Amino acid sequence: QVQLMESGGGLVQAGGSLRLSCAASGSIFSIYAMGWYRQAPGKQQRELVAAITSGGRTNYADSVLGRFTISRDNAKNTVYLQMNSLKPADTAVYYCNAAPRVREFGWGQGTQVTVSS
Repeated sequence: QVQLMESGGGLVQAGGSLRLSCAASGSIFSIYAMGWYRQAPGKQQRELVAAITSGGRTNYADSVLGRFTISRDNAKNTVYLQMNSLKPADTAVYYCNAAPRVREFGWGQGTQVTVSS
């Protein structure tokens, strides 16, 4: 199973920026579309906020469109999420995973993003 490790979260003021990274183990990473999901405090479901195909085509949730940018480096088995103009509503634990989900990819531990007002 592909292992995922997210990093780059932290505490930031509203309007600030963060860049998240997700490193994947294994050689099958490059053939899958990948996404960034988030789980807000008190919510049980994880929301897909950004996705990128193996060829680099991107898609975003309306809530982050124009503020977040997803990218990937297949040579490094890594996917990134550049987050600008952050809002308190963006506070969540952020995870990367295949999008749509596939059984070959487990969940990582996630990275906490906290945006203060």
